[in-house]
Amino acid sequence: MTHSRFDVAILGSGIAGSVLGAILAKNGASVLLVDGGVHPRFAVGESTTLYTLNMFRVLAERYGVPELANFLTTDACYEHIGPTFGTKRNFGFMIHREGEEPDPREVNQFSPPSLKLQTSHLHRQDSDTYLFHTAIKYGCVARQGLRVTGVNLGDDEVEITGQGGERFTARYLVDASGFRSPLATQLGLRAEPSALKHHSRSLFTHMLDVRPTDECLDMPQSEMPPIPWEQGTMHHLIERGWFWIIPFNNDPRSKNPLVSVGLTFDERVYPKPSDMTPEEEFHHHVSRYPVLERIFADAKTVRPWVSTDRIQYTSTKTVGHRWCLMSHAAGFIDPLYSRGLTNTGEVINSLAWRLLEALQEDDFSQERFAYIDELQSGLIKYNDEMVNCSFISFSDYELWNAVCRVWAAAEIPINLRFERFLDRYQASGDDNVFREMEKAPYPGSFVPDNAAYQELFAEMVRLCEAVDRSERDATEAGRELMKLVQESEAVLPFIGLDERDHRFIYPQPPSLMKLFGWLGTEGPEEMRYLATLPGGGHFPPGAPR
Repeated sequence: MTHSRFDVAILGSGIAGSVLGAILAKNGASVLLVDGGVHPRFAVGESTTLYTLNMFRVLAERYGVPELANFLTTDACYEHIGPTFGTKRNFGFMIHREGEEPDPREVNQFSPPSLKLQTSHLHRQDSDTYLFHTAIKYGCVARQGLRVTGVNLGDDEVEITGQGGERFTARYLVDASGFRSPLATQLGLRAEPSALKHHSRSLFTHMLDVRPTDECLDMPQSEMPPIPWEQGTMHHLIERGWFWIIPFNNDPRSKNPLVSVGLTFDERVYPKPSDMTPEEEFHHHVSRYPVLERIFADAKTVRPWVSTDRIQYTSTKTVGHRWCLMSHAAGFIDPLYSRGLTNTGEVINSLAWRLLEALQEDDFSQERFAYIDELQSGLIKYNDEMVNCSFISFSDYELWNAVCRVWAAAEIPINLRFERFLDRYQASGDDNVFREMEKAPYPGSFVPDNAAYQELFAEMVRLCEAVDRSERDATEAGRELMKLVQESEAVLPFIGLDERDHRFIYPQPPSLMKLFGWLGTEGPEEMRYLATLPGGGHFPPGAPR
């Protein structure tokens, strides 16, 4: 039996636990990382966004962990982590109807602009191991293959017990383990399923010989997007569900032949069958859609399928005296918009400085960490409503086309917001810049400081839920929502989001010149700072960050 004492014990050494552990250890804390599994290991959640990368950029600079910056471009991933990642140049969405070829007028592609960042498809076996090793490099003590059998939350310390009777004490406990959180289980923190609106279950694995979507379409070249579908994360949308295709083999430098594939669909519409294996069920649904049937005609499974029940869960609270449930230990909705890593980064960014100060001041009161609970509650709420509206809209392109623009309307403002605050931090070196960033009126929202976006989002929820209750026609609701998109001050002009038939959003320098010129001088007052340089000037035309 061993007994060791640490400042912080973290349950789970995935991305959440390893990044937080590395940050805390780099900044002087003694950290224990406990995990029932062993790296390298399979994980999904492989698609990054510009928002994800901006979060990693902030964490790298704010907390002095430069290894996190190696995720900011595909080039850096290949140089520093490994040749197993895919490139991601777009979000691709395509509506499918049973027995029919997709209508080329019912597709959408979104490629948010950035000169500094390149999104990618993470091969999680390698990305997670890299981050785990980074945490150890900075001084974390790791115990892999250790199942936690008990947690004792005392007034002055926390004690965790592993199989075999090993005991460890810490001044604070962070549970970043996931759905089977030991702390959530012991304290009975899981909320009732009715607390969430969205419903889905999932089937997923990795495969070989998945044909690129572009090769399988019966569409004229004039209807194809500016970026090949296979150069991004592909979302094949069906009634109340979607197939994902995330290739790791779409970059010529990649030595990884695998493709992540999965199906996430409403368990109320598609109850789990008792007479099929997960693989049989997957191919059963694939066979209903001609393009998908061609994509997977020669595909070979390389690892056991995972078949889940309903994947949505949340918690009644996520912080207490000397403990925190973080990221996927706190809750989960759906991978539709690749927000898992982004949400994780947001929580780490707000938790780490509070925890470092708590260690210095020996004050672990629940009040100190109250914002973390509010933030995680908001992240779950807004993602739940966004994904629920999306699933409702998949059956009608007019509605989906408007819903996806509400989602996309947040992408440029939120990333500019991070860049402006980072500019201020780099100019001043003052950590209060990031603390001020938290003082937004809508924590967890896709654009937390924008009232106009909140109004548009609320109207989307109202219309989609009326459709779901059969109180509104989906097509008419879609037209009404599209009109609201066109009228909203939250939707930036000149890039096509406010144009119903502009299906491929791929902003180029001329439109960005117009956007930044307008944003700095004529845009809504609350958004003008997004085009402001550290010295107080505005970006010159054609020079977006």
